[in-house]
Amino acid sequence: MALDAHAIAVLALTAFAFVLFARDDIAIETSSLLIVTLLAAGFILFPYETAKGPLEPADFFLGFGNEALVAICALVMATQGLVRTGALAPLGRIVTRLWAASPVLALAVMLAITALFSAFMNNTPLVALMIPILTTVALRSGSSPSRTLMPMTFAAQIGGMGTPIGTSLNLLVIGTATSLGVPQFHMFDFLEPAAIAGGIGILYLWLVAPYLLPKGAAVADTSPRVFLAQMRIKAGGAADGATLADMIRKTGGTMKVRAVTRGAGLAIVPLPDTLLAAGDQLHVRDTPPRLMEYARVIGGDLYSDDAPVDEQHPLKAQDQQTAELVVTPGSLLAGRTLDEVDFDERYQLVALARHRPGEGDEWGARVARLQAEQLGVGDVLLVQGPAAQIAAVKRSGELLVLDATADVPETRKAPLALAIMAMIIVAASLRIAPVAIAALVGVLLMVFTGCLKWRDATRALDSSMIFLTVAAIALALALVQTGAAAFVAGGLVRASAALPHPVILSATMILMAVLANFVSNSAAAVIGTPIAIELARQLGLAPEPFVLAVLFGVNMGYATPLADNCNLMVFSAGGYRFKDFVRVGVPLMLIMWLTLSWLLPRYYPL
Repeated sequence: MALDAHAIAVLALTAFAFVLFARDDIAIETSSLLIVTLLAAGFILFPYETAKGPLEPADFFLGFGNEALVAICALVMATQGLVRTGALAPLGRIVTRLWAASPVLALAVMLAITALFSAFMNNTPLVALMIPILTTVALRSGSSPSRTLMPMTFAAQIGGMGTPIGTSLNLLVIGTATSLGVPQFHMFDFLEPAAIAGGIGILYLWLVAPYLLPKGAAVADTSPRVFLAQMRIKAGGAADGATLADMIRKTGGTMKVRAVTRGAGLAIVPLPDTLLAAGDQLHVRDTPPRLMEYARVIGGDLYSDDAPVDEQHPLKAQDQQTAELVVTPGSLLAGRTLDEVDFDERYQLVALARHRPGEGDEWGARVARLQAEQLGVGDVLLVQGPAAQIAAVKRSGELLVLDATADVPETRKAPLALAIMAMIIVAASLRIAPVAIAALVGVLLMVFTGCLKWRDATRALDSSMIFLTVAAIALALALVQTGAAAFVAGGLVRASAALPHPVILSATMILMAVLANFVSNSAAAVIGTPIAIELARQLGLAPEPFVLAVLFGVNMGYATPLADNCNLMVFSAGGYRFKDFVRVGVPLMLIMWLTLSWLLPRYYPL
């Protein structure tokens, strides 16, 4: 078929879009909005008649209301509810406990858990959660994280390709396909072939990949600042009446207790069989997130008994944050104690722990109350209080507020957040409601129950993915309506006329994988989906396997650190080089491609 001027212009714009999406110096939002605007403006200046009537320029903005885009945004916000409540923290304890028993078994469990979770939540927060866990394990064992971080992020990508909600790429491909008339994929429609291929990929990541990676140097202490805290045992809590050994086991063996104080400064050597009682203070050194987790697990309080929490106390506020405050020269705190400056009343913040640069981990003979310790210039206080109060301290300039402010997880609501997320998955998988509607209901439930604040929900949204989805749907509409997609597909059909249909399907998948690794996985999804659908139609085949070939292909971003955001996250954390991704990622890509090339024609006969 011949191309008219509109089709030629759309193909040129598509090539231009490919170049724009591959550039790091131009924001995806800018590129996407530019493409949509050029399409709309172009068809206003040069109207186009299709067989069904004129192509309306306003149709190029329909992507903003597309069901797939709504689903992407709602799922990302729901996932943030899990992060906000600390619902995934037990995952870290499981991995840490297993690693102490058997690193080989722990690696297998970690890969399996990561893949399973990534099938139902966004990969980015999951990988962000696992990086400090695995780095901390390496720090405590004196090993390197380089042999675990890359397999972990690849496992997340493998698990993410198993369901429509596994990654935003999946929803991008499926949303584009649905807008072109392909039947909607449901929750577990393609889970089985993805799980079989993924299982083989996980075995490779477990048994082979670690030995292809550099051993690396043992991790230096590059973790966040380590604080000394006094954790008070609450009456009736898990630790009241238990032994110290029991509580250490409860935290997965990671809690290091320097001393126990009882009553009026009586110091007790922290022996394993020490029996704990309400009011005891455990002197613990660790990073802020781990201190908060220890307090939750053993039922303790990270504040002293002379700063009780009651109706008037700032810890009752609903927007709690932790922050790190540095004692600077000339500060009111320099050379004085918290008691002397009446810190709690003056700043309406509660001091939880203290970090002193260069301080060793050994236990001294004297164990002072935090409130009674004399502070020096450079000491860092971990404090907790309302976000507005922390902001006020920052504005006042009396203390230096480090860029380490974090919301305090609503851990008591973690089970509720998990239940709501499970409801979303069940409703979508049983087809009780579409993914978009189930996810929106879930987000509202998280907000109404206090698991999620709108501030956190909107911050979790990725504007680049929103605009990219709109641009993808607009480009797909233009390619199909002008006949440009049919022209490209026709050329591919003629070029592959002598090839069996399964080979054409396989070639589509590996082409998408190569583009995902060396150009852009998003661009490959945007351009590849409409062309693959038209290719299937010209071959007289069902479009579903070709849509899945695109979906699986663009998720195989294993061969370069630039192929996926999660790859970039572990690139520096693991101390990797570009060739490390090639050495491990290319074999994994070939394994997944060959396995899925064999499986897809069996699940979707061609």
